[in-house]
Amino acid sequence: MMWMAKKLREPILALLCALCGSMATDTNAQQLQMPRENVVDVPAKGDGLCLSNLFQSNMVLQRDQPISIWGWATSASRVMVTLANDNTETIADKDGYWRVTLPARPTSTEPLALEVAVPSKTIYLDNILIGDVWVLGGQSNMEFPLDRIENGQLEIVSANHEQIRILTIPAANGPEPKSGFERLHEWSGWFSRHYRKGDWDVCSPEIARELSAIGYVFARRIHMASKVPIGVIDASRGGTTVETWTPIEVLRKIETPQVKQSLTAWDEKIADWDSAADLTRRVTQFQNKIARLTKEGKPLPAKESEPTDLRPGPAMDQNRPGNCFASMITPLHGLQIKGAIFHQGYNNCFNGTQGAMLYRQVFPKMIEAWRLAFMNPEMPFGILSLCTEGTPQTMDNFCEMMANPGPYIREAQYQTFLDLYRSGDSNIGFASTYDLRRRWYHPQLKIPAGERMARWALATQYQLDGKVRWKPPMVKEVNTDGGQVMIEFDEPVGGVDDGGPISGFAIAGVDRKFHPALATHLVIQETSPVRSVTKRNAIVLTSPMVPHPIHYRYAWGRSPLGNLQADRNTDIPIATQRSDQWTLESTPQGLFGDQAPLQLERAQRRQLQQALRNQDLERRLFEARQLIESAENN
Repeated sequence: MMWMAKKLREPILALLCALCGSMATDTNAQQLQMPRENVVDVPAKGDGLCLSNLFQSNMVLQRDQPISIWGWATSASRVMVTLANDNTETIADKDGYWRVTLPARPTSTEPLALEVAVPSKTIYLDNILIGDVWVLGGQSNMEFPLDRIENGQLEIVSANHEQIRILTIPAANGPEPKSGFERLHEWSGWFSRHYRKGDWDVCSPEIARELSAIGYVFARRIHMASKVPIGVIDASRGGTTVETWTPIEVLRKIETPQVKQSLTAWDEKIADWDSAADLTRRVTQFQNKIARLTKEGKPLPAKESEPTDLRPGPAMDQNRPGNCFASMITPLHGLQIKGAIFHQGYNNCFNGTQGAMLYRQVFPKMIEAWRLAFMNPEMPFGILSLCTEGTPQTMDNFCEMMANPGPYIREAQYQTFLDLYRSGDSNIGFASTYDLRRRWYHPQLKIPAGERMARWALATQYQLDGKVRWKPPMVKEVNTDGGQVMIEFDEPVGGVDDGGPISGFAIAGVDRKFHPALATHLVIQETSPVRSVTKRNAIVLTSPMVPHPIHYRYAWGRSPLGNLQADRNTDIPIATQRSDQWTLESTPQGLFGDQAPLQLERAQRRQLQQALRNQDLERRLFEARQLIESAENN
């Protein structure tokens, strides 16, 4: 899109560079309006006085915190900044950079104006609200737009929320920290259309349709409950890993084999890249294609030409460790915000146990880095666990579907949450999404996911604890005795109230062969008075296939069975979890000898899947024999 945009913007590029994405005026502060349909690319930084593109008309500034404003001007210029009745001034440094901090302001639903001036020029922004700003992070399931989800059209036609404001950060690449971002219409090859990026907009049906569906629903619920203006900054990007959202300097301090190996592999790929050799290969491929089409008498591609560009290769790959943090989070560095929510994991699901171990090592460091980037070590941070994908787990393929890295990534996300929560972090949140099942790896059930995050935020950040529930029930104790596993939770739990049994649990013995478990509430027989009492916070697991169980797993599949949730009319799922520490590659035991690898080759993956299919077949045959015997006895 960039080459096209450069052609489009030539006639007015000089003007837009001066504007630098803000509503700029002469010294009389006459506002310049630019219709949406005429907006073209605006650079991250312009000439002379300009603001970071973070600061525009229609934005929301964070309430109850000192307000930072920054931009550029001629070196040594005196810059005056006024927000409503607050003003301050500073001097641009030798590089032209300037930054000011204005006093904290309470919530304001009345539009305010911001003026930034040097002696020869004034930039004027208006329609600014004071409220809460939330950042959205992650990959495509966070980025997935409202107009592509189930029931999205109802949300779109209802999206008239003047006090919700929306900004989507353009995708950028490269390891060098970016000082800002452009404003542009960014081409999406996935959806074959342009998306408006880099502009603060008032929420309307036209604007909301392009926003992250999860982010929109999250913002709508919070705004409706709190009546506080809400700003949403979408910094998510499809196809990305947890490493790219973590600063490279942070990653290089993680002293684990998995992280070191990953960084070394990237360093080698970058060092080995030869742009000239790559161009030669592409030219040869193109010429061979033309020769083949000519020989076959087929038309030559009208829109293709022989390549002439030198590609940067892996150095600019979006998943180069640290890349997205440097390109899409660093431009926001120092902005005061309320918090962030994060939904990611798919692109970390390809490296077996090694990948899950890396995720567990990196994810808490990523959260810490984001909190530091926004200058708040206690910043609220909500985690949405990995979404579903592929063939659903059933009682017929139950064991086979456990051979997937997905639940190990979910476990890493949940354990990160538990570590922080149990350490006293009152601003960490979590919600599962594995029950929002669709076969596609972009399950389009996004409205419940956004609402689960909103419940966490409302309960913990908007004084609605006790009115809104969010926390998943947590395991207090696990006992294995008498051929069963008993799990005690910190609150009552129950299966989805559809008349069926509790599903999703599996148990295994020392052979590490997991089988689906019969799950029931613990029933205690009391003698005085004689009665039975059902303990709704305790679940008992048994299986005739596992006479001596020692461990359990729950919701252990990419698209898992699992219907246990908090009691009392909620849809708060129990998180994906287990009591064992066995690797994917060593379960069942002994399949690959005494020392199973931490990552399987393709043939080994097929071998593991076949072994688990055999477990399913063994169980189904056992159940069939039991059914026949029961029928014969009757």
